[in-house]
Amino acid sequence: MAIVETERHGQILVVRMNRPDRLNALNGEMRALLAETWTAFRQSKDLEVAIFTGTGRGFCAGEDMKESLAKGAPGGTRPAIEDPFMAGTLEKPVIAAVNGFAMGGGFMLVERTDLRVAVPEAVFEVSEAKRWLLGGYNHGHLANLAYPIAMEMALGFRFTAERFHQLGFVNRLVPAAELLPTAIQMAEHLLSLPPASRVNTVHMMRQMRPEPSPAQKRLATALHEHGDKSDLMESRAAFADKRKPNFKGWLDPQDRYRLPTLDSVK
Repeated sequence: MAIVETERHGQILVVRMNRPDRLNALNGEMRALLAETWTAFRQSKDLEVAIFTGTGRGFCAGEDMKESLAKGAPGGTRPAIEDPFMAGTLEKPVIAAVNGFAMGGGFMLVERTDLRVAVPEAVFEVSEAKRWLLGGYNHGHLANLAYPIAMEMALGFRFTAERFHQLGFVNRLVPAAELLPTAIQMAEHLLSLPPASRVNTVHMMRQMRPEPSPAQKRLATALHEHGDKSDLMESRAAFADKRKPNFKGWLDPQDRYRLPTLDSVK
């Protein structure tokens, strides 16, 4: 059974993550296959719009914690070839059809899409605050959401599909039976546009998305190192063991008061 499945509907490509027993968690094999799939889609002269979805109860649960624990390091393994979808070099539009849980790295996959359809049962979470030394500070900013909502996202609170629809993060909320048909209808609308208009408009809209400044990115890099990094693996071990984590926080307790600043990371 392929863990990344594809099917064609004319000029539309459906890309389906298929590890339902793991809520489509991103292991090394899936990352590599997705990179190959998006590269082939980008290079195709026949395919113009993609729909990205999952099998089972999950769209994607994000990082495969068991794989991280087995290799003794947090985060996923980068594929051998660049993934144009993740790198932002894919010029063609992608529609997310969110069938279930979109957590951590799975949320980031949704975030990279241009249009989103979801079932009411879908659940979204930016999980960095639970797994790293810095929460997902940039996600609410990228989504152009109000500060308290962006803060809520950064601190790892969960969002229902209905709430995300109300906030404007999800375009359509539909029953499961209508998920893929609705995404295909949206794709067909895109295909009805003049090709240059579709490509140019998607490109322009992407350029207008908010982006953290270079100084803010440097500060984020410093904050990713500001704390006891043993907590990274502890968070993953506790998740796998289904227990409460035993976090240490800082090597020196006074470090919590010595935060790097925008001025100090120039």
